[in-house]
Amino acid sequence: MPLNNFEAAFSLVVGIEAGYVNDPQDPGGETKFGVSKRAYPNLDIAQLNLEEAKTIYQRDYWTKCHCETLAWPWALALFDCAINQGVSTALHLQALFPGDLIKFLAERGVRYAESKGFPHDGRGWMRRLINITIQSQRNE
Repeated sequence: MPLNNFEAAFSLVVGIEAGYVNDPQDPGGETKFGVSKRAYPNLDIAQLNLEEAKTIYQRDYWTKCHCETLAWPWALALFDCAINQGVSTALHLQALFPGDLIKFLAERGVRYAESKGFPHDGRGWMRRLINITIQSQRNE
């Protein structure tokens, strides 16, 4: 791959997360590049730039999940899970399904379906999960 795993994963995930959103039905509240006001209450989300988001992603998600120690498929899947479903969820699921990426990804889908936000956000979450699954396999 021309980019290191973090750079490639960040590029994919930030593309999914897109720009600024302030959806009243989103439990994260105001969000930009996937960085939420709920997770970062002292951050000016509207003024957040891409480089600041990248620093947050690497420090608070990539590094906390030890993605740098993983092969590309697991690094991408775990990183995306940490950002979208939380670091503790990502690490818990990884511990439940060590070495079984398909079961890990399937369980993410189950957790989405069981979420109270599924009626509003489920279609997007499932598209995201399918996209991450495809991308993890393309870049092996």
